[in-house]
Amino acid sequence: MTPIAAFAENFLDVCVHISLAVLTISFLLIVYRTVRGPTLPDRVIALDMLVAVGIGFIAAIGVLTDYYLYIDIAITLGLVGFLATVAFARFVLNRGSAGDETIMQEVEESVQRREAGQ
Repeated sequence: MTPIAAFAENFLDVCVHISLAVLTISFLLIVYRTVRGPTLPDRVIALDMLVAVGIGFIAAIGVLTDYYLYIDIAITLGLVGFLATVAFARFVLNRGSAGDETIMQEVEESVQRREAGQ
């Protein structure tokens, strides 16, 4: 193995471990936002970000283990996550259209917070 190839392999391992550390920190922050999210749309976006971090974990593990089938699994999870986000958005929209009291109250609070900030 040439010195350049050895450096590249070591550099890739270090980068994957750093990315796993960053993904772990972002995962914890997203879980906090999911639990503490003041409104339903905040939680929906946090769950969508959780899917994105999951895709990152799967891709990083795939690169680390040299088993690239994980990349296909990550792509599939991305498609499923997109469809879930669209379904959640439609659910929130339908609840708002139906005049659901919870959604209407959240919208009013959001408008009040926005006006207070301006």
